[in-house]
Amino acid sequence: MIAALPMYDRPELRAETDALWSAIRDALRAHGIGAPDHLTRDRDLWEIWQSPDLLLAQTCGLPFRARLHARVTLVATPDYGLPDCPPGHYRSVILARDASLPDRPRVAINDALSQSGWAALHGWATARSLPLGPVTLTGSHAASARAVAGGAADLAAIDAQTWRLLVRAGADPTLEIARTPPTPGLPLITAQGRDPAPIRAALAQALAALPAASAAALDLRGFVSIEARTYRAIPIPPNP
Repeated sequence: MIAALPMYDRPELRAETDALWSAIRDALRAHGIGAPDHLTRDRDLWEIWQSPDLLLAQTCGLPFRARLHARVTLVATPDYGLPDCPPGHYRSVILARDASLPDRPRVAINDALSQSGWAALHGWATARSLPLGPVTLTGSHAASARAVAGGAADLAAIDAQTWRLLVRAGADPTLEIARTPPTPGLPLITAQGRDPAPIRAALAQALAALPAASAAALDLRGFVSIEARTYRAIPIPPNP
């Protein structure tokens, strides 16, 4: 069995993420489910997400609806208590050094299959009839934020929970110029055919056992059930 919680596994939160997995692991074992001792951090994410050995992993809404929905089982969605978002939902923060954007602004995105970094940005720009200029794939939200801060890009969209963590770590909050509408958050999945019900029960038990300081550092408030069809109803943007 393998497990991964990669989406908010930032270096400064490594101990808290490990504490979360320890609580989940112990709860899974209490439900009779063999769980790995440690999270997997050294394999390609697509390999992890599609592995028949996958017990639990967090993915992004766009990969789920575009490629994974027929290959995995949806378990639950973490709730990070983001302002003005329903439970289990998030949004993107639009970053720019100046709210007066140039024609065809240069864009930094973490990944072409990112809901928060690309799909939300594309929707935001389309709603404003703003044609986007050259796109740079940065590989991470943090790198996209640095590209805007350093002038290598004019515009980027960052997952609001990631942005909250980056601001705590020293990112400039004045780069934020807008926020997109909420969408379902980053879901937890398991291998296709695996029963999600005992995993959901273990997640609730794990959160109750997690030290309050770890839960607060992770902003983790709970786990909610959002149907797969709700994720799949969100439009898939064009490839940047």
